[in-house]
Amino acid sequence: MTTQKRWTLIAAVLGSGIVFLDSTVVNVALPRIGADLRSGLLGPLAAESFVYYGYLLSLSSLLILAGALNDYYGRRRMFAFGLVGFGVTSLLCGLAPSIELLIAFRVLQGAAGALLVPGSLAIITASFEGEEQGRAFGLWAGASAGTTILGPFVGGLLVESVSWRAAFLINVPFVLLALYATVRHVAESRDEQASSHFDWLGALVVLLAVGGLSFGAIIGQQENWHGALPYVSLAIGAIATIAFPILMLKSKHPLVPLGLFKSRNFTVTNISTLVIYGALYVTFQFMAIYLIGTVGFNPAATGLVGIPGTLFLVLFSSRFGKLAARYGPRIFMAVGPAIMALGILWFARVPPTTDPWVFQIRHISTWVPPSTYAVDLLPGFVLFGIGLMIMVAPLTTALMTS
Repeated sequence: MTTQKRWTLIAAVLGSGIVFLDSTVVNVALPRIGADLRSGLLGPLAAESFVYYGYLLSLSSLLILAGALNDYYGRRRMFAFGLVGFGVTSLLCGLAPSIELLIAFRVLQGAAGALLVPGSLAIITASFEGEEQGRAFGLWAGASAGTTILGPFVGGLLVESVSWRAAFLINVPFVLLALYATVRHVAESRDEQASSHFDWLGALVVLLAVGGLSFGAIIGQQENWHGALPYVSLAIGAIATIAFPILMLKSKHPLVPLGLFKSRNFTVTNISTLVIYGALYVTFQFMAIYLIGTVGFNPAATGLVGIPGTLFLVLFSSRFGKLAARYGPRIFMAVGPAIMALGILWFARVPPTTDPWVFQIRHISTWVPPSTYAVDLLPGFVLFGIGLMIMVAPLTTALMTS
């Protein structure tokens, strides 16, 4: 691998990694944020939830639009723009004087992050070929899933030792390194088949579809489905979802050509990506809430429990990316989720009476988890991590080459 390719991969992995890290790093910091920044407009639980969900809402709503913008205006240009935006909004989040402003900055941070995830994949696709591309996708996938899992640990460690603000400010040096690598070493590329007419109407409709359904579900849960707002939001999202494929069929320059879904590989890998990453976020969000709120773990210990499984993912996922490029992804995409499911089944048996763990970096005696961890939690996290290790790189390779 040439020096330019190494720096290109560093830029892509760092750019996407910080986006996935920030999707979970705030989980264990929410109680401290709520205690430090009182809301005058929202209830404490609602305000804390929107700090978390506001980021994911803008990120998910804008991914399709961001991917099209990368192809249309140039991947290197839009990736650099996303890095600058992510760095600035991370700084603003870390300095936010009120929780209302923090929510607003988190929404903007998610919008900037939306440029980085598809942009990093497109840059890898344009810069690598063959087994080298499979290895690059493996490193990208391992880093993305690994930072998602490591988020609670990083957040917990920073909350306990510094401040919840450090969970956002830590992004800035990584953004600067990724920006340097992008400006100096990433070659500009764009989709030569992209139309000269950008489908802004299609972009608006998909934004309303994803945003409407997501916001409706979030606000409905927060308000116990009282009032009209959740139902209006869901209705707008549903109408936009129904209208989107019709609009794509009639458009001369569709944002998402429906012919893509004639490929069974493309359709299956997209559905698999939705299900697998959905399981990843739900599992670790629930485990963080359960371990802190019910069992009595502190934020740092909650983040530490998933480290053993994450090590498998980070160390070996790139090898499965190379194997998928050589032998095909099917077997890995079948075996990996099955092992992940075994890990989730193991979590279902974790009793609320398992011994709590309060990790404090200044006290070495707290570095060793209680004995019940080895039976109640460790096997589940190891199984989940091994399943991700086997599946995530082949899934990404299959998606980008379908």
